[in-house]
Amino acid sequence: MQTIFVILMLGSVLMSSSAAEPRQLNLMPMPSSVQTKTGQLVIDTSFTVGIDGRTDALVQRSVGLFLDDLRRQTGMAPLDMKLTDAGQAKLVVHSQHENKRVQELGEDESYSLEINSAGAKLDAATPLGVMRGLQTFLQLVQTTADGFATPAIAIQDNPRFPWRGLMIDVGRHFIPLDVLKRNLDGMAAVKLNVFHWHLSDNQGFRVESKKFPKLQEMGSDDLYYTQDEVRELIAYARERGIRVVPEFDMPGHSTAWFVGYPELASGPGPYEIERKWGVFDPAMDPTEERTYKFLDAFIGEMAALFPDQYFHIGGDEVNGKEWAANPKIQAFMRAHGFKTNQDLQAYFNTRVQKIVAKHGKTMVGWDEILRPDLPKDIVVQSWRGQDSLAAAAKLGYRGILSYGYYLDLMWPASRHYAVDPMSDAAANLTAEEKKQILGGEACMWSEYVSPENIDSRIWPRAAAIAERLWSPQGMTDANSMYERLQQISRWLDGLGLTHNSSYEPMLRRIAGSDDISALRTFTDVVEPVKDYTREESAVVEATSLSPLNRVIDAARPESETARHFADLVNAIVAGTADAGAKQEVRTLLTAWRDDQNNLQALEDHSFLLKEIVPLSQDLSAVATTGLQAVDYIDRAERPPNAWAEQQFVLLDQAQKPKAQLLLMVAPSVQKLVEASSGQKAPPPQK
Repeated sequence: MQTIFVILMLGSVLMSSSAAEPRQLNLMPMPSSVQTKTGQLVIDTSFTVGIDGRTDALVQRSVGLFLDDLRRQTGMAPLDMKLTDAGQAKLVVHSQHENKRVQELGEDESYSLEINSAGAKLDAATPLGVMRGLQTFLQLVQTTADGFATPAIAIQDNPRFPWRGLMIDVGRHFIPLDVLKRNLDGMAAVKLNVFHWHLSDNQGFRVESKKFPKLQEMGSDDLYYTQDEVRELIAYARERGIRVVPEFDMPGHSTAWFVGYPELASGPGPYEIERKWGVFDPAMDPTEERTYKFLDAFIGEMAALFPDQYFHIGGDEVNGKEWAANPKIQAFMRAHGFKTNQDLQAYFNTRVQKIVAKHGKTMVGWDEILRPDLPKDIVVQSWRGQDSLAAAAKLGYRGILSYGYYLDLMWPASRHYAVDPMSDAAANLTAEEKKQILGGEACMWSEYVSPENIDSRIWPRAAAIAERLWSPQGMTDANSMYERLQQISRWLDGLGLTHNSSYEPMLRRIAGSDDISALRTFTDVVEPVKDYTREESAVVEATSLSPLNRVIDAARPESETARHFADLVNAIVAGTADAGAKQEVRTLLTAWRDDQNNLQALEDHSFLLKEIVPLSQDLSAVATTGLQAVDYIDRAERPPNAWAEQQFVLLDQAQKPKAQLLLMVAPSVQKLVEASSGQKAPPPQK
């Protein structure tokens, strides 16, 4: 038996099985430690699962869900693969303890999984550990020459952090329950355990309140979740080992509250649901007792609806303009010795914290809530970074990191993967202070997502963040991560996630044609602009009513084609490329060079393609340059200086955003020009 510890692993562990070619472990997150063995466990229609010891209802349900997934994954009939007596089962599941009535932060999620050719045993301290181990088992199932099988293996696994979350904002764009459910399935598959449900913002209030019905009646455009639907989602999440933490943003990001209840606001109104994006002036009035009376009743109602211990109050981005313009509020601040808006918000947060605690909950808020006079049991969610996280820990406050995990910024998976809650300032904390850092959350803010494309904005990149929060800190090999991420992405398709399957239907609508080969060739090598430049570069200001049906809305946040092309080019530049790699580069460049002609017919007939014409022309020109550069390299011939200079100008222009898209193969072609000419490209022209 060969022992492999994951910290030393590249992630692409090759498994040998009888009469089969070596196979790869495509696990994500990678377990804490793995021991590989000889042989495999065949999964056929006789496969059964038995529960050893306590017949916990949650474990039984988890095994039922596991069998459903296994049947789907293998295509075997629903009547095959049964739950049976543990003494007769191929997979024996054992949980040492029963589940708690309400899932808690820090419950033991560890498990051990041992598989050999005769059977498998999954042992865990809690039902949560059982759930995590069953997901690992599913990821191990592969198609082999002998049938469906898992490799013989021994895994000991436990999470690095207890709080591993995904925040989905449903305030700016409403996301239906079925879409949220399939994303919960994806979360469970990669062992994320907190669904942070951002339920209110300036653009919408999304939960039914029976005590204050005008919140949803006037503040939601009739797009909200009933309380029964909330309970349904919480139960769905619970069966998958996921806590649901609600967020109701206050005192800012709260315009939607004021449409029905303007008396809560600091300004005179009238108020309407915001249709645009950004930080707006309306904020709750922290000086009025009726504000706290309202919040007491509302938080009490929501605390009863959401069983989780933690209750998020937002607390971010209050610009204070309504407070500054209100003479009564200014008089209140003077009377209480408040010198800044931050002082006034701290007063508000203190009052709200007491209300949250009164209803048996622990308050969570964004960075802005942190003040030393708040109780130490609150949790600070940091969007500002590890310095802020470390500062909170030094003051004795628990924290979770979201800086670096904002999926809406369209960063590549490798950039998210490189962000660690324990890096930078947090790395210098004492051992006790480090215990205050609970983990992190990926964030999907919804200015530019719809039910159609939200999955493609979350997956598969969220799986890389999930690994960062679960696996040992030494798992940092981005090449290994990408190799496994590609496989996990395809595996997530089977759960009903649409990050891959929605792509071509969107392109067909954009093209107005079933023949989308040319459009796909183009869209495969572009990405949406990064950070917040979509808003900054908009020709027409976007609103919550703007259609999300353009090429930018279909294009993936990260182009697999461009990344693969970059790897090929790097090999050519390094002199390590074989003939096959060189030919593939030529084939890709030729297809891109010719794509503009192929796109022309579509562009003439679809209004949605007019804006990409300049960028498709750039792609053709850049590909032509790349082919010329490869020719020079193959002939070991230096091009004229004037040629290189002309190409650098062309490439500089091609790398500028057009139609709010980026041509992701241009930097690699620039490398080819630099390698062929022996010149470095000048700095980009602004």
